[in-house]
This record gives sequence, structure tokens and C-alpha cells, in this order.
Amino acid sequence: MTKQFFAVFDTNVLVSALMSTRTDSPTVRLLDYVIDERIVLLYNDEILSEYDEVLHRSKFNFSEERIQAVLDLLRTGLHLDRTASSETFPDPDDRVFYEVALSHDDSYVVTGNLRHFPKTPIVVTPADMVKMMEADE
Repeated sequence: MTKQFFAVFDTNVLVSALMSTRTDSPTVRLLDYVIDERIVLLYNDEILSEYDEVLHRSKFNFSEERIQAVLDLLRTGLHLDRTASSETFPDPDDRVFYEVALSHDDSYVVTGNLRHFPKTPIVVTPADMVKMMEADE
């Protein structure tokens, strides 16, 4: 059996996946891995609230059905508390994603904005995460 990976998706990963017209883009592939239960998403109420708020922004024009389908998919993951970190963040709103990832061993933060997070091995780009998944197939 292939390994299950655990990850917190930064909001920009979800937006990118929903906006992509390419089924082979890394962000779309990551959602496919969630559907296939190869990635278990980690989240808490703050993260779900941010996803909900951002996905509802009028500039994205996502349908309510699509937003709810994505939020329902994300809720199939693990709801976790935050593990406090002493790291500094350019945007304090990003701290929650990192701290939820710290709450589960061997998990990752997947983001398109590496500069918003500490430079640690658990913070990866969507393309990096796909490479790790493919290496395990």
C-alpha cells in the first residue's frame, strides 16, 4: 500500500486549484490526491473559516456548490489543535497553517508563498509535494 501524506494547504493552493484550467497542474493534482485519500488534510476552525471567506470573494466567482464541495472534501481530513511555534511570520495570519502542521508528526504545509513561512523542511510548494507523492508511487 502506498504511504498516506499529511498536509495543511495554504489558502492560495485551493484558489489556484479551483482557478486552474489544467488538470495536470500541481494544485489540481493535490486535490486529486485528497480525493484518492493519499493526502489527509489537517485543519482547524480558523483555517476552515479562512478558506470559506477567501473562496467566497466575488473576484473569484466560484459557485456556492463548488465552494461547498471543496469545504466538504477538506472536512474529511483531521481536525487538530494548534501547536505553538516561536517562529516569526511576515503575515501573522499564516501562523495557524504552520502550527496546525506542527500538531501532526510527518506533515507538511503546502504553499505557493514560501516567503510567508519559516524556511523549514515541512514547508513545501505544490510541485514539491507532487514530487514527493510520485516518488512514493
